[in-house]
Amino acid sequence: MDGQNGVQMRTRMNRLLLRLLAPLAPLLFSLTAVGAAATDVVDLAALRGRVVYVDFWASWCVPCRQSFPYMNEVHREFAKDGLVIVAVNVDQDRAEADAFLRRYPPDFRIAFDTGGTLAERFHVKGMPTSFLIDRAGNVRMQHQGFRPDDRGPLRDEIRRLLSAP
Repeated sequence: MDGQNGVQMRTRMNRLLLRLLAPLAPLLFSLTAVGAAATDVVDLAALRGRVVYVDFWASWCVPCRQSFPYMNEVHREFAKDGLVIVAVNVDQDRAEADAFLRRYPPDFRIAFDTGGTLAERFHVKGMPTSFLIDRAGNVRMQHQGFRPDDRGPLRDEIRRLLSAP
């Protein structure tokens, strides 16, 4: 799938995926947050009215080494405007995730999906995979991978969602 036809097909597939995922957003945060008690979960309903950047990641993910500093940047820049970042780790071995977090300390929330249930519901195929959820709780963007060139377009979409009522 190269050229214009490939781009059009990927665009159509992404739109379909977003329509399928939008209703799943309310199920999103039945996950235990880092350092939290078993009953302390990140609740998406409580985040309604805020823009939520959800990032699925793993300790072995090379692009995640670049995305974590970027997410720290956008968290510092936009948290005051209503952005919440939740990075969902999918490692089966928590020790590997903890080692990654010591090397790339986050300024944002971390949650764990060791069974991969949530990643499966969101059809995550690669790491990292990110979703932007608008203030009404609808998935508005899905992005797979992370390259330096992704910074601008992601930041622009965050700005757009934060400026919407």
